[in-house]
Amino acid sequence: MAISDIEVEKEKKILKKVSKLLNDHIDNLSSEVNISTEDLVDFKKLVWDDFSSFDSGDIVQARATTEEEANKIYQKETYLKRLLKIKNSPYFASIVFQDKDNEIFNIYIALTYLKDKKLNNILYDWRSPICSLFYDYETGPCSYKAPGGIIEGKLLRKRQYKIKDGKLISVFDNSLNIDDDVLQEVLAKESDEKMKNIVNTIQQEQNAVIRNLEDKNLIVQGIAGSGKTSVALHRIAFLLYQIKNLTSNNILIFSPNNIFTEYISNVLPELGEDNTLQTTFDDYLSYFLTEYKGVETYTDFIDRYYSYKDVNKELIKYKQSDVIINDLDNFIDDYISKARICDDILEAKNHLMTMEELNEMLTYKYNKLPLFERVEEMAIKLSETFYKGSLKKKATFLKMIKEVSNFYKDYKTIYKEFFMSSYCRITLTEYEVNSFINNNIISYEDSLLFAYIKGNLEGFKYEGNIKQVVIDEAQDYNKLQYIIISKIFRKADFTILGDINQNINPYYSYKSLSELEDIFEGNTKYLELLKTYRSSPEIISYTNKILNLNYVNAIRKTANKPVVFRKGNIDLKNSIISDVKDLQSKYKSIAIITKDYKEAKKIYDLISEDIKISLIEENTKEFYKELIIIPAYLSKGLEFDSVIAYNNRENSYKKNEKNLLYVACTRAQHELYVYN
Repeated sequence: MAISDIEVEKEKKILKKVSKLLNDHIDNLSSEVNISTEDLVDFKKLVWDDFSSFDSGDIVQARATTEEEANKIYQKETYLKRLLKIKNSPYFASIVFQDKDNEIFNIYIALTYLKDKKLNNILYDWRSPICSLFYDYETGPCSYKAPGGIIEGKLLRKRQYKIKDGKLISVFDNSLNIDDDVLQEVLAKESDEKMKNIVNTIQQEQNAVIRNLEDKNLIVQGIAGSGKTSVALHRIAFLLYQIKNLTSNNILIFSPNNIFTEYISNVLPELGEDNTLQTTFDDYLSYFLTEYKGVETYTDFIDRYYSYKDVNKELIKYKQSDVIINDLDNFIDDYISKARICDDILEAKNHLMTMEELNEMLTYKYNKLPLFERVEEMAIKLSETFYKGSLKKKATFLKMIKEVSNFYKDYKTIYKEFFMSSYCRITLTEYEVNSFINNNIISYEDSLLFAYIKGNLEGFKYEGNIKQVVIDEAQDYNKLQYIIISKIFRKADFTILGDINQNINPYYSYKSLSELEDIFEGNTKYLELLKTYRSSPEIISYTNKILNLNYVNAIRKTANKPVVFRKGNIDLKNSIISDVKDLQSKYKSIAIITKDYKEAKKIYDLISEDIKISLIEENTKEFYKELIIIPAYLSKGLEFDSVIAYNNRENSYKKNEKNLLYVACTRAQHELYVYN
């Protein structure tokens, strides 16, 4: 709703005042940082020059002082960077709140806070408690959770701003969230190279995920285009603001692939936070499974299926299933229960440890530890006992224990024993088992099972520094993976986001992500995001039909661009080039999305001499979205202004592959062409 000219003039004066205060603050802080840095350098130099005169206590105190000063400078530098980010556009919204005592607060909302000389709040960080009112309420009765408890009152006004280069471009009042003008303007924009922050358009259901501090773990089911990844990243920024001593180095994001990692790399810096640690589950497996030269990636595993290279599908389905977890547990328990030391150990200097004493240590004293960790502790104990506390003979005793044991640390052999045992539900010959164990590259489905056995027998390396774990594309992980992750990050809180409709693993699926609730320790909450902000109503209508969905709420208002179909005998090369050029005249980013990489390469070879296009593969880290060709399973999490979803008669999407087609088509924002 437009505001009066008088109100506009008031807002211009406020902006001018805020901008001056902001610029003064930036100038003063810049000087402080420079002076402080110089002082710190001088102090370090003084300590170094006079090092010989310091005793050990002085040195410890000097180091502590240096670290404290360095930390103060770092905090100032961080705040300065945040102020510089908002210099040209200081704030994006304001609210007027009246509390129960009838006191009125005019709150201007920004990416970071700003105070005047009297320490009065001029700008409020969007993550502060009172700012939740902007995202959660229409005008009228409202409440927010403050450190001291629930604050109730009335929201008298919600106002939004468009500010560019310090100038007020537009301002209007708005009592709603979902269909507001700012949101529609953002949705109408063309897609950028990288994901942007959505801090000025966060919706109520998204805000419920972002600001949740009550639950240790969150599991979020969100339909395509519901903003799952944006919500995850804004939640990280919120947690960094709210949780004391939490830093970006305490947070780990599991990404689906390197392409996705690069795509989201701008969001946290835009919000004034450092990027967190990021990895893929493939990276973890490659690090942990040293018994093999390499590990097949999830992407190659999926490509193997869709390229029809799998031979024994029933075996792979069993390896990916939940039932094999129980089978592995029973096998591992049995293996450990039968582990025994079968003879005495007599060291060269006549140090004797009897078989009974050794089995007492193995079976009872260290029974809370994984089996091979027990052996490590036994070797340490023997070395300390017989060599006056020294560990110099640990390796010797490890070797001796191995020589008198009926078990040994050979995971390939142990893995083979499982498939040859009665615990395995599929009967296999030794030749068949050797065919997938004795390779240089372990298959993806085997790597998960192998890692589980290894981790249970020697322990999963505990990553205590990680306090928050975020997992995107949650439907791509089976329960065994979540069990492994929960064992590695035992003390961490989890935010898990996915969409069961975008599952592309033909061997594994969830009826609901709520099935994961029992895996993690502590209270876990299941939430849903059921509105899509990405695609036009026409595209959503078509993609709903692919999976027979009817609950998807489209928020984008404008488009009126019907889905275009290309069928029959057409001049493929000229048709694609013509469609691409037409789309390029209207949009910044276009993707040709194919069923698999082989098909992507074929189309790339067909048109790349006539038109500039990038072929995206699994190891691609940097790419430009103007025009790319990409397999559907690599496109997850990405979005484009327009998409050409391509497949041909010889390699068409089959009935059980419709989720992959759904992924391809839901990447489109404004226009979708379907080649079949």
